[in-house]
Amino acid sequence: MTTPTIGVLALQGDVREHLTALGTADALARPVRRPQELAGLDGLVIPGGESTTMSKLAVTFGMLEPLRAFVRSGKPVYGTCAGMIMVADKLLDGREDQETLGGIDMIVRRNAFGRQNESFEAAVEIAGIPGGPVEGVFIRAPWVESVGAAVEVLATYDGHTVAVRQGNVLATSFHPELTGDHRVHAYFVDLVRRARR
Repeated sequence: MTTPTIGVLALQGDVREHLTALGTADALARPVRRPQELAGLDGLVIPGGESTTMSKLAVTFGMLEPLRAFVRSGKPVYGTCAGMIMVADKLLDGREDQETLGGIDMIVRRNAFGRQNESFEAAVEIAGIPGGPVEGVFIRAPWVESVGAAVEVLATYDGHTVAVRQGNVLATSFHPELTGDHRVHAYFVDLVRRARR
């Protein structure tokens, strides 16, 4: 099977780290800034960053509807931190004008784990990822308040849901791309490969 091509939304956030992690997981990774760059992708990563800024930039650059269409197409999408917020169907503590892409039937609370100076790292056991816990980097991280019946909870931390999947859409509250452990990215690349069959 040919190497899958996975885009990383490059409007704002930790794009380079995702490109590196995906490359390590045997994917061809490229940044995506314009609607036409979504063409030909097998999957898409929506990185961490600042969710309100990302939402505004998606509108400004004409990316919002093309991104929603990509999510609806059924191709795999992975959102980390702000990306989790972007793929949520509903938000708590979001700005009134804040747009999301949808894709996962969940309610997400922004900045739920605290402000920037309350950021932390923690070991997180994720269902479907062998080899023990992954190191989760939580930076102004959201958590999932509730999920619909079709959503699979993959991980919790301190009693809160921090990793979920619905069909081909995956989301984590934390940043696995900021560690040297690329098992979450390998999991997503495998999801992309299976979706291409």
